Amino acid sequence: MTDAGQLIAGRYRLAERVGQGAMGVVWRARDERLDRVVAVKQLGYDPAIGQAAGDQAALRALREARLTARLRHPHAITVHDVVEEAGEPYLVMEYLPSRSLADVLLDRERVPADEVARIGVQVASALAAAHAEGIVHRDVTPANVLIAGGGVAKIADFGISRATGEGTVTGGGFIAGTPAYLSPEVAGGGEAGFPADVFSLGATLYRALEGLPPFGNDDNPIALLLRVAREDPIPPKHSGPLAEVLGRLLQRDPSQRPAMAEVQELLEAVTDGRPLPPPRPRPRTETRVLRLPRPRRRVVLASAAGAVLLALGVVIGTALVPDGSTPVAAPVSTTPPAIPPPTTTPTPADLGCAASYAVTTSWPGGYQVQVTVRNDHDDGLRGWTVRWSLPDGHHITGLWNGTFTVEGSTVTVDSADWNGKLDPGGSTTFGFNAVTGTGDATARPQLTCRTV
Repeated sequence: MTDAGQLIAGRYRLAERVGQGAMGVVWRARDERLDRVVAVKQLGYDPAIGQAAGDQAALRALREARLTARLRHPHAITVHDVVEEAGEPYLVMEYLPSRSLADVLLDRERVPADEVARIGVQVASALAAAHAEGIVHRDVTPANVLIAGGGVAKIADFGISRATGEGTVTGGGFIAGTPAYLSPEVAGGGEAGFPADVFSLGATLYRALEGLPPFGNDDNPIALLLRVAREDPIPPKHSGPLAEVLGRLLQRDPSQRPAMAEVQELLEAVTDGRPLPPPRPRPRTETRVLRLPRPRRRVVLASAAGAVLLALGVVIGTALVPDGSTPVAAPVSTTPPAIPPPTTTPTPADLGCAASYAVTTSWPGGYQVQVTVRNDHDDGLRGWTVRWSLPDGHHITGLWNGTFTVEGSTVTVDSADWNGKLDPGGSTTFGFNAVTGTGDATARPQLTCRTV
């Protein structure tokens, strides 16, 4: 048992515990050779998996730590050393007096968009540097974002989570950590790559903005895992200028997400009050994405739960097994329901701007729409207004990225403070949810877009 005052590797004197979790115990310590304060993490594993598996976990932790120790970035916690004491591995890291974003969110239900954007820029810059080095974090969550004085944000535990059982899919087919922040491909049994980090960062920012993760909360982690693997995120309502950024980061198709360096650029544009750069063209993968109708229904898991997990080829847990000891089953192959692609209705482009209306998903009694506003002219514009007639029996229940009024059947949406300015060729989006009552969800209104 490790105690305060113990000397690790003849150099690091443990002072006090500052954190503890599934990955082990973190100590504040003093480097007696260099006379500096450091953080020492004693790597842990679940004894139930056996000593051989634990030894393998330790070896993988050391291998991952040596890889990530070469990363030096002002917004990433630095790994100084990897040592052993009494046969147990320890990581020696930069000590940062701070609180995790997860702790901050215990006190604050939601964080303002401008503050979240500043945090996101810093974290994205560190992740972009890691990706440039070939390092995938694999466990970007609020618990691994540290907030220090002056608003400085740093990402912790690069690459260590997979080795110590904290995140994503391991060599033996285990999924560990918090399913709420996994990407759909990882939740479905796939490997975590760079796009998975992008999605997880989007989920982390979403949690700070909306007060809950993109797929909600569920006491049943298996139900939540299946929701992440199969459904769409809950539309954001409080994300303001970051709503469109979240839409890009939380794309279900990994190939359609921006690279992490692009994410940094998007967040910098928000913090600077500039229009977002248009999405870069990306080839789509041939993988079909399963989309389920709304509203969400809680997944009922009874005797079928075991069969579902076997089909997914994953297990929730906090332990690792040795490489190759258990084959990983392929992700479930499911033919999605035949849902027609979103239908788009364009507006005439002679009023200074153009808008297109697309039903992105629908369910019995309701639907969701995304409207794209484009500046197709040679001059920039400073604001826009979109109008249309609401079909009989339809009612808007919530709208984001703009303000709206309804007079009779006429809906008017005005640009928000952050998305009214569009450069030539630029575009932005707003969206809304609506209920149909006795109306027809397939009705497509004609939109009018005017500059202001």
